[in-house]
Amino acid sequence: MTFGCSKKPGSNETATTAEEASGVVPTFKDSTLVAPDIKGIRPVADGYAKYPTTLADAISEKAITSGKPVSVTTPWWGPAPPADNKLVAAVNADLGGTVNFSVQDGVTYGDKLNTMLGARDVPDLLCIPGWEINKLARFNDAVHVLFEELTPYLAGDKASAYPMLAGLDTKSWADSVWGGKLMAIPFPSDNPFPTMLFYRKDVADERGVAAPTTLDEVYQFGKKMTNEAKGEWAFGDIFLEVQQICGAGGSQNGWIKGADGKVIHRYETPEFARAVEFMARVYKEKLIHPDLASSNGADVKTLFKGGKIFMFSDGGGAWKEVWRPAVASDPKFNIQAVKAFGADAGKPPVRWGGTPSILWTFVKKGLGADRTAELLRVLNYTAAPFGTKEWELQNYGVEGTHFTRDSSGAPVTNDLYNKEFANQFIFTGGRPAVVVGGPDIPTYAADFVGWGNDATQYLEKNPWEGIKVEVPTEQAAIEQPTADKVTDIQRGRRPVSELTKVVQDWRDGGGEKAREYYAKVLADNGR
Repeated sequence: MTFGCSKKPGSNETATTAEEASGVVPTFKDSTLVAPDIKGIRPVADGYAKYPTTLADAISEKAITSGKPVSVTTPWWGPAPPADNKLVAAVNADLGGTVNFSVQDGVTYGDKLNTMLGARDVPDLLCIPGWEINKLARFNDAVHVLFEELTPYLAGDKASAYPMLAGLDTKSWADSVWGGKLMAIPFPSDNPFPTMLFYRKDVADERGVAAPTTLDEVYQFGKKMTNEAKGEWAFGDIFLEVQQICGAGGSQNGWIKGADGKVIHRYETPEFARAVEFMARVYKEKLIHPDLASSNGADVKTLFKGGKIFMFSDGGGAWKEVWRPAVASDPKFNIQAVKAFGADAGKPPVRWGGTPSILWTFVKKGLGADRTAELLRVLNYTAAPFGTKEWELQNYGVEGTHFTRDSSGAPVTNDLYNKEFANQFIFTGGRPAVVVGGPDIPTYAADFVGWGNDATQYLEKNPWEGIKVEVPTEQAAIEQPTADKVTDIQRGRRPVSELTKVVQDWRDGGGEKAREYYAKVLADNGR
């Protein structure tokens, strides 16, 4: 049996309700240490504008006791960190052993995952983003063959041996169940939105260009901010945001329950077609950076920080990832998320709701109980909450080496930090979701939570909410080929008129079978 890019259909998809998951997830134990400065409207996390004056030492015993190194593969959307890394070495010393990272390019991470899963060659700990799982055909089979079931270690009060893990959100744990078994450590989301629309507010303000409030204003922003002679283009890829601006729903992996009770996919909606047509116009008029338009492998965040593009869409984590290193060299640099808006004046957008977890960490199967427990101790360490020495070390490195403190005691990072930090330990395992700024980006927490609190009014109602619906193999197998065809249409390699055929091919290739599955899940749960 092979996994990854295999397109053969499977039959192991299941849907697990929150009630069913309650028997296999940890008993929650709140690990919050510091009261927030900015309250998030749930499911938006709370924000912290001030840094704690005292830090707790959460974990006294060393996590790694066997002397064996721990192999971990994580993604990163930025320059690769150096192998000789003082930040990693410092955390390793606190763990009591060696964690060896394979940090992979986040843009091509799906290709790496396909190769690893297909070869059954996985590290001790493997981070997999949820959006990649949705594209991995037969993952519902692979998860049980390649990774250790964690129910015997973490179900109920068993998690008391790992108190930091017990502090992770229960909904995120329920989202970590496949086939009725606890199979991963969740990375709880700090907001429910899969994407935001980011722009260079500093440059736009300087040029007198306002943030858009309609789809036409997005186009006008593109025209005003593009100057090919100066090597400037308005956009990176904004397609996911344009879909939501146009009102194309589908929080449940693209699926919607229509007003008539029928289950439809966003591909089948006029709003999706409008979004594709808009993007085709944007590409045709060369408002997107040519290295991105031609898939030359350019890094969108590098282009954005360098003033080559001025708007792109990404997950919320990109906000701080971009802002912190950029403001170190340009104090005026200001990245902001555009306030959520609809395509036409007075028409609200549809904001997709993400899953309670955005990433999962899987433990390699067959390592034995002692080694699995050791790896869970490492993951317990990475789950240390804000307000602990462990959290600070993983997020900022070593005082005097990677950061100094300002007059309030908050860390101020330096060039070495920007070079060595790649979310290595943060992406190794989950942690209680918080939004934390700093003296270098003092408005970040308020900006982030404020954006999320406003956008929650547009969150799409998801009829599958509270049910862990495993993506049908047929849909996973056709996901990337269909997305590639839609990309071809946007970039002018296929005519816009071909979208109807692309959608019909998607239906015939597995979409209809997936529709039946999602409809059955609703019917089985009385929805």
